[in-house]
Formats: sequence, structure tokens, C-alpha cells
Amino acid sequence: MVRLTPPMGWNSWNTYGADINETLIKETADAMVSSGLKDLGYEYVVIDDCWSLKERDKEGRLVPDPEKFPNGMKAVADYVHEKGLKFGMYSCAGNLTCAGYPGSYEHEFIDAKTFAEWGVDFLKYDYCYHSNIVPGAILYRRMGLALENCGRDILFSACSWGADETHEWIKQSGASMWRSTGDIFDTWQSVKDLTKQQEKLHPYNGVGCFNDMDMLIVGMHGKGNVGLSGCTDLQYRTHFSIWAFMGSPLMIGCDVRALSKESLETLSCKELIEINQDALCRQPYRLSGIWQNEDTLIYARNLTNGDIAIGLFNLGEEKAVARFNLDELGLPLSTGKTLHMTDIWTGKKADTANATVFWDLEPYDCAVFRAKVVDIK
Repeated sequence: MVRLTPPMGWNSWNTYGADINETLIKETADAMVSSGLKDLGYEYVVIDDCWSLKERDKEGRLVPDPEKFPNGMKAVADYVHEKGLKFGMYSCAGNLTCAGYPGSYEHEFIDAKTFAEWGVDFLKYDYCYHSNIVPGAILYRRMGLALENCGRDILFSACSWGADETHEWIKQSGASMWRSTGDIFDTWQSVKDLTKQQEKLHPYNGVGCFNDMDMLIVGMHGKGNVGLSGCTDLQYRTHFSIWAFMGSPLMIGCDVRALSKESLETLSCKELIEINQDALCRQPYRLSGIWQNEDTLIYARNLTNGDIAIGLFNLGEEKAVARFNLDELGLPLSTGKTLHMTDIWTGKKADTANATVFWDLEPYDCAVFRAKVVDIK
């Protein structure tokens, strides 16, 4: 499958871990529709690890846990499809999954065929308990080839955590998205750490194979499998803004059946989703700025129609001022052009006098603009 824009959806791991079942997945699909998230582009409902029995059957096929999924995976997939959504599952390139269930190592083709028969549309493929002899590039190439020959269009989500220089070989595998990080946790420090890992990887994100910064923690508030300390609504808003701006797949990780008003508003920001899903999928680039500290990030990204997305992110615990010159964007005063800039979140306009922008940021706050090139008046 070739994806033209970053995939969007929901995954069970962040909140539920091993505590998954048929009812949960069906209720989640219902909530994706009733909340309006489906209409915004969140289309995949993905079951993560811990869905199978610990042993394959006599034919070597994976077997859904009958206590968790009494009607089997085909029935769950059919229900998700009836809601106008797509169905996703999980496996691993090793002998075992990360939680100790059967992996797909040397079972790639039979597993791909099984997933196709069940009606799977998305496969998250992890990297635990993998061979130390066979390179990761070969392991992911195997499953990619199996999926491309299974008779069904299944999105291949490679989850090798950026290990073994994943960015150098992942496009060989047929993957539509690839994890560039270790697991996210529901803390601000985790968001900050994953964000700062990205700068060197921007050139490896794009149409067909998107850099996955891991699932969203928006709305978790310290609850669930990776809950830990939780974040504030402001921190979640900045987290979502960074993931959307950078072009990461947007996979919700909270309980969508119990979304707060604030979390739903964050996940439903149409302007940021439009930036994330921009047809050009051009890579973001970091601006040097003026007198910037290491926790104040200024990014830009060219969009369709000649617009420029500009993101100002304060990852620090103190107030900051983002300062930059429009010359870094290709707009020195000599062009006779400037930018019309309105923050997506607040509606406030930025002053671009003298081709220089100053913007105050509270701790953990951000501003994101879809800026238009206009004549200097």
C-alpha cells in the first residue's frame, strides 16, 4: 500500500495494554463515529499486542484468545467495517511479541494470509525477540513481501523503534509508516524527548513511508497502560501540535469512549489536521531564530497553495520568546513580501514588521500558523 498522507486512527496499547476484548473494540469503533473523529480522518481501529493464544494451532496459524474475542477476528473486523472504519492488528518480527505471544518470525506468509482472511487493513509489526543473526532490513522485507502477496491491501506499519538505522532501509520493506522512537509515555518529559529526536530524521519522512513518532497520549491524564504522571491539557495541545506539524501518523491512544471536551477539541483541530494531511507532504525545517534557547523550537513547512506552516513550541518550564527573521523562510524585505500570520489556537495575529517576528510563549505552550504570503503595505 502506498499512502499519500499520514495514517490516522486509534490503537489499544497506550490505555489498555493486555486488557483488550471484543466489546472494547466494538465500543471504540462506535465512539470513533459518534464523537466525529471518523469524519475528521481517524479511520483505523487497531488492536495491539496480547490478542492471541500463546500457541499456534496445528496448521501453524495464530489463534485469537477465545475469552477475549469469542467470535473471532473476522467478526470484529466486520463490525469495524460496518461503521465505515478500517481494522488493524499487531504482530512482531521476532519469535515472540513484546508481551510474549507468538511472533511472525518464519511465519510471515501464513500470518499475512490469515490477516487477509480476517479482513485486516493495517498491521503494526514490532521488533521484540528478533533474530540477532538476520538483519532487521531482511525481517521487515519478509513481512512486507508477504503482505503484498496476501490478496488484500494491508497497510504495513513497521515498529522497529528506529533501531539498526531503520531510516536507512525501511523504504525497501514496503512499509507505509515506520516508528522512529521507543515507546511514548504519558509524561511531558517523554513528549519532549521524542520531539528532540526528530530533527535528523526529517529527510526520511514523506509520501509512501511516514515517520511515526508513536501514538498520541492526548486525553490519557495519567490513566492506563502508559499513564504515569499524565499531562495538562495545554501540554497535550502542544504535543498534538508537534506530531501534526511534523507529519507523523496521528494514532489516538486514549479511551475515546470517555474523552473530555478539551481533549476532543485538541484531537479535532481541523486546521492542524489539514497541515498534517497536506497533499505535498513536504518535510519541516527548523529555523535558527534569534537568541533562542534549546527548549524553544521554531519550525516551518511549505504547504499547498504557497502557504507556509510555522510552529513555535516552548518545551521548557519557563516563559520564552520565539524570535525569527522572515529571511529564513525566503522572504527578505527586498522581495516586497511578508506573511499574514494568525495563530490556529488563539486567533491572535503576529506582527511581521521589519521582516521579524516576536511571539511570547507560556511554559509548555505553542503557536501554529498557516501563513500566507502577501504584499508589504
